[in-house]
Amino acid sequence: MTPPATVSEALPDAAEILALVTARLEDDKSEDIVSIDLRGKTSIADYMVIASGRSQRHVGAVAEHLIEALKAVGIKHVRVEGQPACDWVLIDANDVIVHVFQPEVRSFYNIEKMWSGTRP
Repeated sequence: MTPPATVSEALPDAAEILALVTARLEDDKSEDIVSIDLRGKTSIADYMVIASGRSQRHVGAVAEHLIEALKAVGIKHVRVEGQPACDWVLIDANDVIVHVFQPEVRSFYNIEKMWSGTRP
């Protein structure tokens, strides 16, 4: 008798990842959370989320908690940039890209203006 085939658990889709990211950011008291729908604008991701932390320590903690939450739901290969300095941490969770900024860095780069604008 052959053993039954193993059933793999389905990974969260982009909307579920977005909901997880938003909830985690809110739980960690991130400020000015903005979600941008990228579908139809680019193929790099379906959503981009931008949030602010109050300090380097807050940005680092928010990023670390978010990375742990993503891995806990089975999202592997989460890519992270900027964690040592913690003035801007980018977390690539496949279909959702998250930017956690210190407020002054966020206002300098103003990436939400670039990505939320309409195409010509």
